[in-house]
Amino acid sequence: MNLQHLITNYAEYNLWANERLINWLKTKPQDIFEAEVPSSFPSILKTLNHIWAVEEFWHSVVAEEALNGSRYGNQNPEIEEVCTGIIIESQVLHHYVKGLSEEDLVQKVHLDTPWVSGEMPRFEFLQHVFNHSTYHRGQAVTIGRVLGLTDAPMTDYNYFNMARVAQN
Repeated sequence: MNLQHLITNYAEYNLWANERLINWLKTKPQDIFEAEVPSSFPSILKTLNHIWAVEEFWHSVVAEEALNGSRYGNQNPEIEEVCTGIIIESQVLHHYVKGLSEEDLVQKVHLDTPWVSGEMPRFEFLQHVFNHSTYHRGQAVTIGRVLGLTDAPMTDYNYFNMARVAQN
């Protein structure tokens, strides 16, 4: 196992988990997306929009490209737009990561935001974005649980890996 394999696997896992979550939520009444509960983001929709925004932001950082717009400014996201956008961004990020070499992954990338500045290897930023999405997927499931949804899909990283082993 090498770093390139590990980070590519995490990118694939991130896409798989986002697809599972979105596919599950699409089977639920639309009002579930916008129902508000106490959480860091008050609804499933705003949580999903945040995941999309952060994946988009970090993709621009690791690719060293300018961010074209920002999901953060969108206070009234549309359900279908977010459900489609989060999957597309996860696909784009996965495709980008698959094209990185081991050398690309250890290359230092500069980050300059109003909150923090510095340099870290590209793989550290990628690991962060995948962990961040996992954290907020858990929040979306918890919001759903508060709203009475008890059948959330399993999206754990080990479940993903074991399911792949079982398929081979």
